[in-house]
Amino acid sequence: MSPRHEVVTEETPSEDGLPALHRPVSPEADEVEVGLEASIRPRRLEEFVGQSELKEKLAIVLEAARRREQPVDHMLFAGPPGLGKTTLAGIVAAEMGTSLKITSGPALTRGGDLAAILTGLQHGDVLFIDEVHRLNRAVEEILYPAMEDFAIDIIIGKGPSARSVRLALPRFTLVGATTRSGLITGPLRDRFGFVTHLEHYQVDELCQIVRRSGELLGVACTEDGAVEIARRSRGTPRLAIRNMRRVRDFVEVRGTGTITAETAREGCTIFGVDNLGLDRLDREILDTLCRRFAGHPVGLATLAVSVSEDAATIEDVAEPFLMQAGLLQRTSRGRVATAAAYAHLGMDGPPLRATNDRLPGIQEVALFPTP
Repeated sequence: MSPRHEVVTEETPSEDGLPALHRPVSPEADEVEVGLEASIRPRRLEEFVGQSELKEKLAIVLEAARRREQPVDHMLFAGPPGLGKTTLAGIVAAEMGTSLKITSGPALTRGGDLAAILTGLQHGDVLFIDEVHRLNRAVEEILYPAMEDFAIDIIIGKGPSARSVRLALPRFTLVGATTRSGLITGPLRDRFGFVTHLEHYQVDELCQIVRRSGELLGVACTEDGAVEIARRSRGTPRLAIRNMRRVRDFVEVRGTGTITAETAREGCTIFGVDNLGLDRLDREILDTLCRRFAGHPVGLATLAVSVSEDAATIEDVAEPFLMQAGLLQRTSRGRVATAAAYAHLGMDGPPLRATNDRLPGIQEVALFPTP
Protein backbone atom coordinates (compact mmCIF):
# COMPACT_ATOMS: atom_id res chain seq x y z
CA MET A 1 0.00 0.00 0.00
CA SER A 2 1.41 3.37 -1.00
CA PRO A 3 1.64 5.94 1.78
CA ARG A 4 -0.57 8.99 1.89
CA HIS A 5 1.62 12.07 1.54
CA GLU A 6 0.40 15.22 3.22
CA VAL A 7 2.25 18.52 3.32
CA VAL A 8 1.09 20.09 6.54
CA THR A 9 2.98 23.36 6.25
CA GLU A 10 4.61 25.34 3.48
CA GLU A 11 8.31 25.76 2.90
CA THR A 12 9.78 29.07 3.93
CA PRO A 13 12.50 31.16 2.22
CA SER A 14 16.18 30.45 2.59
CA GLU A 15 18.07 31.15 5.82
CA ASP A 16 19.06 34.66 4.80
CA GLY A 17 15.50 35.54 3.80
CA LEU A 18 16.39 35.79 0.11
CA PRO A 19 14.60 33.87 -2.64
CA ALA A 20 16.09 30.60 -3.85
CA LEU A 21 18.95 30.86 -6.30
CA HIS A 22 18.06 30.34 -9.96
CA ARG A 23 21.24 28.52 -10.92
CA PRO A 24 21.26 25.46 -13.17
CA VAL A 25 23.51 23.69 -10.65
CA SER A 26 21.73 24.79 -7.46
CA PRO A 27 20.90 21.64 -5.45
CA GLU A 28 17.76 23.28 -4.05
CA ALA A 29 14.47 22.27 -5.68
CA ASP A 30 12.09 24.86 -7.11
CA GLU A 31 8.30 24.55 -7.03
CA VAL A 32 8.14 22.71 -10.36
CA GLU A 33 10.79 20.21 -9.30
CA VAL A 34 9.04 19.47 -6.02
CA GLY A 35 6.01 18.20 -7.92
CA LEU A 36 8.12 16.38 -10.50
CA GLU A 37 10.23 14.61 -7.90
CA ALA A 38 7.09 13.48 -6.10
CA SER A 39 5.87 11.80 -9.29
CA ILE A 40 9.08 10.00 -10.26
CA ARG A 41 10.78 9.28 -6.93
CA PRO A 42 11.02 5.59 -5.96
CA ARG A 43 8.39 4.23 -3.58
CA ARG A 44 10.24 1.17 -2.27
CA LEU A 45 13.70 0.61 -0.86
CA GLU A 46 14.71 -1.80 -3.63
CA GLU A 47 13.91 0.90 -6.21
CA PHE A 48 16.19 3.43 -4.52
CA VAL A 49 19.48 3.83 -6.42
CA GLY A 50 22.79 4.33 -4.62
CA GLN A 51 23.65 4.64 -0.91
CA SER A 52 24.16 0.86 -0.69
CA GLU A 53 25.49 0.88 2.88
CA LEU A 54 22.64 3.06 4.09
CA LYS A 55 20.07 0.86 2.31
CA GLU A 56 21.41 -2.28 3.97
CA LYS A 57 21.18 -0.76 7.45
CA LEU A 58 17.77 0.75 6.77
CA ALA A 59 16.40 -2.54 5.47
CA ILE A 60 17.40 -4.27 8.72
CA VAL A 61 15.82 -1.55 10.87
CA LEU A 62 12.56 -1.60 8.90
CA GLU A 63 12.30 -5.39 8.88
CA ALA A 64 12.91 -5.57 12.63
CA ALA A 65 10.17 -3.01 13.26
CA ARG A 66 7.74 -4.93 11.03
CA ARG A 67 8.43 -8.19 12.87
CA ARG A 68 7.81 -6.50 16.22
CA GLU A 69 4.71 -4.82 14.75
CA GLN A 70 5.90 -1.53 16.15
CA PRO A 71 6.64 1.86 14.56
CA VAL A 72 10.24 2.21 13.45
CA ASP A 73 12.66 4.28 15.54
CA HIS A 74 13.09 8.00 14.90
CA MET A 75 15.55 8.66 12.07
CA LEU A 76 17.91 11.47 11.11
CA PHE A 77 19.18 11.78 7.52
CA ALA A 78 22.06 14.21 7.06
CA GLY A 79 23.82 15.31 3.89
CA PRO A 80 23.89 17.89 1.10
CA PRO A 81 20.61 18.86 -0.58
CA GLY A 82 19.32 16.84 -3.52
CA LEU A 83 20.59 13.41 -2.42
CA GLY A 84 17.23 11.83 -1.55
CA LYS A 85 16.45 12.53 2.11
CA THR A 86 12.80 13.34 1.40
CA THR A 87 12.57 10.29 -0.84
CA LEU A 88 13.87 8.06 1.95
CA ALA A 89 11.25 9.45 4.32
CA GLY A 90 8.55 8.46 1.84
CA ILE A 91 10.11 5.02 1.49
CA VAL A 92 10.06 4.53 5.26
CA ALA A 93 6.33 5.30 5.30
CA ALA A 94 5.68 3.03 2.32
CA GLU A 95 7.65 0.11 3.76
CA MET A 96 5.78 0.43 7.06
CA GLY A 97 2.40 0.87 5.33
CA THR A 98 1.64 4.18 7.05
CA SER A 99 1.00 7.81 6.11
CA LEU A 100 3.64 10.47 5.58
CA LYS A 101 3.22 14.05 6.73
CA ILE A 102 5.74 16.66 5.63
CA THR A 103 6.77 19.96 7.17
CA SER A 104 9.98 21.97 7.64
CA GLY A 105 11.90 23.40 10.56
CA PRO A 106 11.57 27.09 9.59
CA ALA A 107 7.81 26.73 9.07
CA LEU A 108 7.26 25.67 12.69
CA THR A 109 7.54 29.08 14.31
CA ARG A 110 5.37 28.42 17.40
CA GLY A 111 4.94 25.51 19.73
CA GLY A 112 1.25 25.40 18.87
CA ASP A 113 2.11 24.66 15.24
CA LEU A 114 3.94 21.50 16.18
CA ALA A 115 1.37 20.51 18.81
CA ALA A 116 -1.41 20.70 16.20
CA ILE A 117 0.53 18.42 13.86
CA LEU A 118 1.46 15.90 16.55
CA THR A 119 -2.07 15.57 17.90
CA GLY A 120 -3.32 14.90 14.38
CA LEU A 121 -1.04 11.90 13.81
CA GLN A 122 -2.28 8.31 13.72
CA HIS A 123 -0.52 5.28 15.15
CA GLY A 124 2.62 4.53 13.14
CA ASP A 125 2.50 7.69 11.01
CA VAL A 126 5.77 9.15 9.74
CA LEU A 127 6.35 12.86 10.37
CA PHE A 128 9.09 14.27 8.14
CA ILE A 129 10.72 17.56 9.22
CA ASP A 130 13.07 19.00 6.61
CA GLU A 131 15.90 21.29 7.73
CA VAL A 132 15.36 20.10 11.29
CA HIS A 133 18.42 22.03 12.47
CA ARG A 134 16.47 25.27 11.94
CA LEU A 135 13.78 24.46 14.48
CA ASN A 136 12.87 27.20 16.92
CA ARG A 137 14.21 26.43 20.41
CA ALA A 138 10.71 26.53 21.97
CA VAL A 139 9.43 24.15 19.29
CA GLU A 140 12.40 21.85 19.75
CA GLU A 141 11.73 21.53 23.46
CA ILE A 142 8.20 20.31 22.71
CA LEU A 143 9.71 17.57 20.57
CA TYR A 144 11.76 16.11 23.43
CA PRO A 145 8.88 14.48 25.37
CA ALA A 146 7.05 13.76 22.12
CA MET A 147 9.97 11.68 20.81
CA GLU A 148 10.79 9.96 24.10
CA ASP A 149 7.48 9.54 25.92
CA PHE A 150 5.00 10.14 23.04
CA ALA A 151 3.38 12.94 25.00
CA ILE A 152 3.37 16.74 24.98
CA ASP A 153 2.96 19.18 27.83
CA ILE A 154 0.55 22.06 27.26
CA ILE A 155 0.26 25.09 29.55
CA ILE A 156 -3.35 26.11 30.21
CA GLY A 157 -4.09 29.54 31.60
CA LYS A 158 -1.77 32.36 32.64
CA GLY A 159 -0.22 33.62 35.82
CA PRO A 160 -0.74 31.86 39.17
CA SER A 161 -3.66 29.83 37.79
CA ALA A 162 -1.64 28.33 34.93
CA ARG A 163 -1.27 24.58 34.96
CA SER A 164 0.45 21.99 32.82
CA VAL A 165 -1.53 19.25 31.12
CA ARG A 166 0.15 16.24 29.50
CA LEU A 167 -1.50 14.90 26.34
CA ALA A 168 -0.73 11.38 25.18
CA LEU A 169 0.28 10.95 21.54
CA PRO A 170 0.05 7.89 19.30
CA ARG A 171 3.36 6.16 18.67
CA PHE A 172 4.84 7.75 15.56
CA THR A 173 8.14 7.97 13.72
CA LEU A 174 9.94 11.28 13.32
CA VAL A 175 12.24 11.48 10.30
CA GLY A 176 14.47 14.55 10.33
CA ALA A 177 16.59 15.82 7.45
CA THR A 178 19.44 18.29 7.70
CA THR A 179 22.09 19.75 5.46
CA ARG A 180 24.08 20.96 8.48
CA SER A 181 24.23 18.22 11.07
CA GLY A 182 26.68 20.23 13.17
CA LEU A 183 23.93 22.76 13.96
CA ILE A 184 21.65 20.15 15.54
CA THR A 185 21.67 20.37 19.33
CA GLY A 186 22.96 17.40 21.30
CA PRO A 187 19.68 16.67 23.13
CA LEU A 188 17.77 16.49 19.84
CA ARG A 189 20.37 14.36 18.09
CA ASP A 190 20.46 11.88 20.98
CA ARG A 191 16.75 11.21 20.63
CA PHE A 192 17.11 9.80 17.12
CA GLY A 193 17.53 6.03 17.13
CA PHE A 194 18.95 5.84 13.60
CA VAL A 195 21.40 8.51 12.38
CA THR A 196 23.08 8.32 8.97
CA HIS A 197 24.79 10.52 6.40
CA LEU A 198 24.11 10.47 2.66
CA GLU A 199 27.11 10.65 0.35
CA HIS A 200 27.38 12.06 -3.17
CA TYR A 201 26.63 9.58 -5.95
CA GLN A 202 28.97 7.89 -8.40
CA VAL A 203 28.56 8.39 -12.15
CA ASP A 204 27.21 4.88 -12.74
CA GLU A 205 24.55 5.41 -10.05
CA LEU A 206 23.51 8.71 -11.59
CA CYS A 207 23.28 6.96 -14.99
CA GLN A 208 20.67 4.61 -13.56
CA ILE A 209 18.71 7.57 -12.21
CA VAL A 210 18.88 9.40 -15.55
CA ARG A 211 17.70 6.35 -17.50
CA ARG A 212 14.87 5.66 -15.04
CA SER A 213 13.75 9.29 -15.12
CA GLY A 214 13.87 9.29 -18.92
CA GLU A 215 11.63 6.23 -19.06
CA LEU A 216 9.11 7.80 -16.67
CA LEU A 217 9.13 11.07 -18.63
CA GLY A 218 8.90 9.33 -22.01
CA VAL A 219 12.24 10.34 -23.54
CA ALA A 220 14.73 7.93 -25.15
CA CYS A 221 18.27 8.10 -23.77
CA THR A 222 21.31 6.12 -24.89
CA GLU A 223 23.89 4.77 -22.48
CA ASP A 224 26.47 7.34 -23.62
CA GLY A 225 23.93 10.12 -23.27
CA ALA A 226 23.13 9.09 -19.71
CA VAL A 227 26.86 9.00 -18.86
CA GLU A 228 27.39 12.49 -20.28
CA ILE A 229 24.53 13.91 -18.23
CA ALA A 230 25.67 12.08 -15.08
CA ARG A 231 29.22 13.45 -15.41
CA ARG A 232 27.87 17.00 -15.33
CA SER A 233 25.57 16.52 -12.31
CA ARG A 234 27.98 17.09 -9.40
CA GLY A 235 27.14 13.74 -7.80
CA THR A 236 23.57 14.89 -7.07
CA PRO A 237 20.46 13.04 -8.33
CA ARG A 238 18.36 16.22 -8.36
CA LEU A 239 20.84 17.88 -10.71
CA ALA A 240 20.97 14.76 -12.88
CA ILE A 241 17.19 14.84 -13.31
CA ARG A 242 17.28 18.60 -13.96
CA ASN A 243 19.99 18.28 -16.58
CA MET A 244 18.12 15.42 -18.23
CA ARG A 245 14.97 17.55 -18.46
CA ARG A 246 16.87 20.42 -20.06
CA VAL A 247 18.57 18.09 -22.53
CA ARG A 248 15.17 16.57 -23.29
CA ASP A 249 13.93 20.06 -24.22
CA PHE A 250 16.97 20.52 -26.45
CA VAL A 251 16.58 17.23 -28.35
CA GLU A 252 12.85 17.83 -28.85
CA VAL A 253 13.48 21.26 -30.38
CA ARG A 254 16.82 20.86 -32.18
CA GLY A 255 17.40 17.12 -32.27
CA THR A 256 15.69 13.88 -33.13
CA GLY A 257 14.08 13.35 -29.73
CA THR A 258 16.76 10.93 -28.49
CA ILE A 259 19.39 11.90 -25.95
CA THR A 260 22.85 10.89 -27.15
CA ALA A 261 26.30 11.83 -25.89
CA GLU A 262 26.57 14.58 -28.50
CA THR A 263 23.15 16.10 -27.84
CA ALA A 264 23.74 15.84 -24.09
CA ARG A 265 26.97 17.85 -24.44
CA GLU A 266 25.32 20.45 -26.66
CA GLY A 267 22.24 20.74 -24.48
CA CYS A 268 24.15 21.11 -21.22
CA THR A 269 26.49 23.67 -22.80
CA ILE A 270 23.58 25.77 -24.02
CA PHE A 271 22.09 25.79 -20.53
CA GLY A 272 25.40 26.82 -18.97
CA VAL A 273 26.68 23.55 -17.49
CA ASP A 274 30.19 22.52 -18.59
CA ASN A 275 31.85 19.11 -18.58
CA LEU A 276 32.68 19.31 -14.85
CA GLY A 277 29.21 20.49 -13.88
CA LEU A 278 30.29 24.11 -13.36
CA ASP A 279 28.01 27.01 -14.24
CA ARG A 280 28.70 30.67 -14.96
CA LEU A 281 29.31 31.65 -11.33
CA ASP A 282 31.72 28.77 -10.73
CA ARG A 283 33.73 29.58 -13.84
CA GLU A 284 33.75 33.29 -13.06
CA ILE A 285 35.16 32.58 -9.59
CA LEU A 286 37.95 30.44 -11.06
CA ASP A 287 38.65 32.97 -13.82
CA THR A 288 38.92 35.75 -11.24
CA LEU A 289 41.36 33.77 -9.10
CA CYS A 290 43.47 32.56 -12.03
CA ARG A 291 43.55 35.55 -14.34
CA ARG A 292 42.56 38.73 -12.55
CA PHE A 293 44.56 37.99 -9.39
CA ALA A 294 47.20 35.83 -11.07
CA GLY A 295 47.17 33.05 -8.50
CA HIS A 296 47.44 35.27 -5.43
CA PRO A 297 45.27 34.47 -2.37
CA VAL A 298 42.00 36.42 -2.46
CA GLY A 299 39.78 37.21 0.51
CA LEU A 300 36.10 36.28 0.43
CA ALA A 301 34.87 39.89 0.46
CA THR A 302 37.20 40.85 -2.39
CA LEU A 303 36.18 37.80 -4.39
CA ALA A 304 32.49 38.58 -3.87
CA VAL A 305 32.92 42.13 -5.15
CA SER A 306 34.94 40.92 -8.14
CA VAL A 307 32.24 38.51 -9.34
CA SER A 308 29.31 40.75 -8.26
CA GLU A 309 27.85 38.09 -6.00
CA ASP A 310 26.89 37.87 -2.34
CA ALA A 311 29.67 36.54 -0.10
CA ALA A 312 27.33 34.07 1.61
CA THR A 313 26.33 32.65 -1.78
CA ILE A 314 29.95 32.07 -2.73
CA GLU A 315 30.82 30.50 0.62
CA ASP A 316 27.75 28.29 1.02
CA VAL A 317 26.76 27.46 -2.56
CA ALA A 318 29.70 27.71 -4.94
CA GLU A 319 32.78 26.93 -2.86
CA PRO A 320 31.79 23.51 -1.43
CA PHE A 321 31.71 21.82 -4.83
CA LEU A 322 34.76 23.71 -6.15
CA MET A 323 36.71 22.45 -3.15
CA GLN A 324 35.33 18.94 -3.48
CA ALA A 325 36.32 18.90 -7.16
CA GLY A 326 39.85 19.99 -6.24
CA LEU A 327 39.58 23.32 -8.05
CA LEU A 328 39.83 25.70 -5.09
CA GLN A 329 41.51 25.83 -1.72
CA ARG A 330 40.83 27.93 1.36
CA THR A 331 43.97 29.19 3.06
CA SER A 332 44.62 31.50 5.99
CA ARG A 333 45.36 34.27 3.49
CA GLY A 334 42.38 33.70 1.21
CA ARG A 335 41.04 31.60 -1.66
CA VAL A 336 43.53 30.05 -4.08
CA ALA A 337 42.90 28.21 -7.34
CA THR A 338 44.57 24.82 -7.77
CA ALA A 339 46.48 23.45 -10.75
CA ALA A 340 43.32 21.62 -11.83
CA ALA A 341 41.50 24.96 -12.07
CA TYR A 342 44.13 26.35 -14.44
CA ALA A 343 43.93 23.21 -16.55
CA HIS A 344 40.13 23.49 -16.72
CA LEU A 345 40.46 27.09 -17.95
CA GLY A 346 43.05 26.06 -20.55
CA MET A 347 45.96 27.75 -18.75
CA ASP A 348 49.37 26.21 -18.12
CA GLY A 349 49.53 27.59 -14.60
CA PRO A 350 49.66 30.81 -12.60
CA PRO A 351 51.83 33.65 -13.92
CA LEU A 352 55.14 34.23 -12.19
CA ARG A 353 54.51 36.25 -9.06
CA ALA A 354 56.13 39.51 -8.09
CA THR A 355 58.79 39.20 -5.41
CA ASN A 356 56.84 41.51 -3.07
CA ASP A 357 53.76 39.23 -3.52
CA ARG A 358 51.48 42.28 -3.66
CA LEU A 359 51.08 43.17 -7.34
CA PRO A 360 49.27 40.40 -9.21
CA GLY A 361 50.14 39.92 -12.83
CA ILE A 362 53.66 41.38 -12.64
CA GLN A 363 56.34 38.89 -13.60
CA GLU A 364 59.18 38.19 -11.23
CA VAL A 365 62.38 39.95 -12.38
CA ALA A 366 65.88 39.06 -11.26
CA LEU A 367 67.63 42.32 -10.38
CA PHE A 368 71.03 40.64 -10.26
CA PRO A 369 70.95 37.85 -12.84
CA THR A 370 73.30 34.95 -12.31
CA PRO A 371 76.30 35.15 -14.67
